[in-house]
Amino acid sequence: MRNVTSNSPMTSLNTWLSKAAMTFNKDDSQSELAPIEKVESYHDSESAVDERYRFIGEKLASYLPTSDYQQHALHYVLKGIGHLPAPLLENLVGRLKGPTSEQYLHADAHMRLIIAVNSKLKTPLQVDKMQELRERFAADAVAMQAPKVWQKNTTKSNIKRFIKKDDIAVNWQDKTIANADDGDMTVRCYQATVGNKTQAKINPDETVMLFFHGGGFCIGDVDTHHEFCHAVCEQTGWPVVSVDYRLSPEYSAPVALRDCIAAYAWLADNCQSLGASAKRIVLAGDSAGGGLSTLVAQQVMTPVQSAWADLGADGQKTFELLQDLPAPLAQMPLYPVTDVETDYPSWELYGEGLLLDHADVAVFDAACLANSPLSRDHVLISPMIGDNSRVCPTYVVASELDVLRDEAFAYAKQLESFGIATQTYTVLGAPHGFIHLMSVHQGIAKETHDIIKGFAQFVSEVISTQAKLAA
Repeated sequence: MRNVTSNSPMTSLNTWLSKAAMTFNKDDSQSELAPIEKVESYHDSESAVDERYRFIGEKLASYLPTSDYQQHALHYVLKGIGHLPAPLLENLVGRLKGPTSEQYLHADAHMRLIIAVNSKLKTPLQVDKMQELRERFAADAVAMQAPKVWQKNTTKSNIKRFIKKDDIAVNWQDKTIANADDGDMTVRCYQATVGNKTQAKINPDETVMLFFHGGGFCIGDVDTHHEFCHAVCEQTGWPVVSVDYRLSPEYSAPVALRDCIAAYAWLADNCQSLGASAKRIVLAGDSAGGGLSTLVAQQVMTPVQSAWADLGADGQKTFELLQDLPAPLAQMPLYPVTDVETDYPSWELYGEGLLLDHADVAVFDAACLANSPLSRDHVLISPMIGDNSRVCPTYVVASELDVLRDEAFAYAKQLESFGIATQTYTVLGAPHGFIHLMSVHQGIAKETHDIIKGFAQFVSEVISTQAKLAA
């Protein structure tokens, strides 16, 4: 997660780019990195730079987008930097005192540069400035997303005539549903179309994904995770429903969980309108959202009445709602929060200098637990504490360079001990929150595609196994 020090998500990064440009624009004949001509060139049809740009600063500037795409400026800058020759990237990482290839063996220079820039721009989080952080995170997250994922395929859209007849087009619509306390809550519903094919033909298994965004239970929304949900819908043909649950510190735990259960109940009642079946709901979420996925999967199958009684009438209401919900088909928690009590080895290995560090976790914990009626070791707070013996088949995704890595592994191991169908996919060289880099880093783009493909295959195998058992 990136935390910038200005209301504009570009200001700090542009300042850094300017300094880098000034450094490399010096007419230093002794520097092997000064003239572009002395560096091995690259050829990419989307990012080729005119030969007149002889210096690094000019080359970086050439990637800045036109005024039509300023909202997604970070996308162009970060993706463009990735096309620079490796020696230049390594030099920039070194000048920023970023991590070396020896420290992070599987992280390429582009990823290590992103980590280094984030480290330079990062400022300490504060609970009393959470609203400001939300705004900055939201601006940054959208600015990193590819503009194409925000283009709708409507009859009024100029883009529609360029779509090939076999291409999948994704449309989405925000709906207002009731949260756990009967207030308003937004869900964003994505649906795919292919030419004149019906939704049923695109999604013959009638699967639908319910997605919970990450952000430490304090930041994030349906916009910050729009690109990933769009990609899942486009790649699988499944409808996707993304949940804008209430955030801390205004709403302490377990309000977010109760909202996510309310969204699950809404989807179970309304999935037919999306061309899906209530028996084919798959859960997913990243980071805090991954934790919510594991808790929803757990409580739908084995709700604990005594645990919900600790919340009084509100808890009783949610417990009653859980009684009639269909079982989820499968889940995919991405680098999830699963154990808030145990310090695993990754806590020390990757707790400093990355996109999520010890201090961030402490602030997010304080924000969502300070006014909670529940303790840290309550079953509705920490997924590993509850009964996971009947959880649905699970596809766990972990990131290597992540303070939460080992608790993702521990969760997968626990499910395996219960005989639950479980697969673990680890993204090497990737930090926590890597799905936000899916369109600006080539390696992460491939990994994200493979994760979605792998989960779709996993779900298909679950469906096939269920069909064989029912025969």
